[in-house]
Amino acid sequence: MSETVRALQPSELWNHFADLNAIPRASKKEQQVIAFMKHFGENLNLPTFVDEVGNVIIKKTATAGMENKQTIVLQSHLDMVHQKNNDTVFDFATQGIEMYVDGDWVKAKGTTLGADNGIGVATIMTILASNTIAHPAIEALFTIDEETGMTGALELKGGLLDAQIMLNLDTEEDNELTIGCAGGIDITGAGSYDLVSPNHPKAYKVTINGLTGGHSGIDIHKGRGNANKLMNRLLLDLITTQNIEIASIDGGSLRNAIPRESNACIVVSNEESLQQTIAHFQQILKEEYQTTDPNITVSMATCEVPKNVLAKNFAVQLLKVIYTIPNGIYRMSAEIDGLVQSSNNLSRILVADGSYSIQNLTRSSVDTEKTDVKNAISCALDLLGAAVTTGGSYPGWTPKPDAAIVSIMSNLYSELFNDTALVNACHAGLECGILGTNYPEMQMISFGPTIHGAHSPDEKVSISSVQKFWLYLQETMKRIPNKH
Repeated sequence: MSETVRALQPSELWNHFADLNAIPRASKKEQQVIAFMKHFGENLNLPTFVDEVGNVIIKKTATAGMENKQTIVLQSHLDMVHQKNNDTVFDFATQGIEMYVDGDWVKAKGTTLGADNGIGVATIMTILASNTIAHPAIEALFTIDEETGMTGALELKGGLLDAQIMLNLDTEEDNELTIGCAGGIDITGAGSYDLVSPNHPKAYKVTINGLTGGHSGIDIHKGRGNANKLMNRLLLDLITTQNIEIASIDGGSLRNAIPRESNACIVVSNEESLQQTIAHFQQILKEEYQTTDPNITVSMATCEVPKNVLAKNFAVQLLKVIYTIPNGIYRMSAEIDGLVQSSNNLSRILVADGSYSIQNLTRSSVDTEKTDVKNAISCALDLLGAAVTTGGSYPGWTPKPDAAIVSIMSNLYSELFNDTALVNACHAGLECGILGTNYPEMQMISFGPTIHGAHSPDEKVSISSVQKFWLYLQETMKRIPNKH
């Protein structure tokens, strides 16, 4: 399948992308791709450095005639979100991504594609390997663990980079120039509960799936269903009207992905009543989410009766607490039209064998409001008696619209494409804000080709947009200002 991708133009870029996608590169498991990138730089006889946490820096001198221009950082992250459809048989630890071409799109067969941020990485590789592309002095920065904590950016030390300008290649609409982003924090509530024997004779696995999912920052404003919230809604109705017993709940996967699936094992006394409720609930969801999640399904199947279930009082308390946890948009920005200022993604719920875990990813471009949302979630979890922990906190990126690189790239976009670039901030987490803490004087901007469905198996990247982005980047490098 990848051969059709390798034949696309610009071929060097797509071949680097195919090479990259042959390597497992889950967040926090980047050893193979770090070694791959280190070998790549050394094989080109370029100064190559791997720092203490695994970030890779490759430097290249300016091409002839560009020596007086300011040094630039070209930056992308090496890791990708590993997610697959429930019915896809695939081992991310051993298999390369199976890509194919569908019209103007490159897609993956039942898994995430890794265009986020593999296209950015491949683009930088193409420039480093080229003998013909004009560019100023380059410091290529490939960070690790962007998707699950941004530890690569957080741990990058000051003094390793000399550049005055950073071009981050991680924006996902090709008409956007991103100059600010949200910060984030992980919030987890965990605890234990007593197990009791079930009182009913039949057990069923209830499944909610077929949701659209997506990026918990970029897509959070689109009103897509959260499988964890919908399962909780169903279970609370069942436990209060039909006296069911809950053995387990397993929903969602990654903090930065809107949950697409959830499963629960329940014990019941009345199979017919359960069937009617499931059918009715599916119809309700079909109507409520007909636009955002047209393929949503709610189903049930017999399963083995479990040895233990949650005590009813605790189960009801658990479901009520989950019900109160905010999910989706918390507040819109009053300053930037259309920008989500704060949100929460109820990303992962696991209840089984006497223990539970409730995971969230909260985002905000205002640090004090990020704390407010964290407190709201923590208060809800406190009512359950959960041990609340936080981690992975990273700052937002404050926009600097007057920076010279913003004007340069905005004017260039109009010149090249006879259109106006959208200069904005985004609700996703970008590494620029973090990197800026150690390099406060560095001008930063983010842009990239059009990628849809990031963090889900629907991820795809536009071929024509990659070509547009490739031209734009090359011309941008020619417009970099001279050294002061």
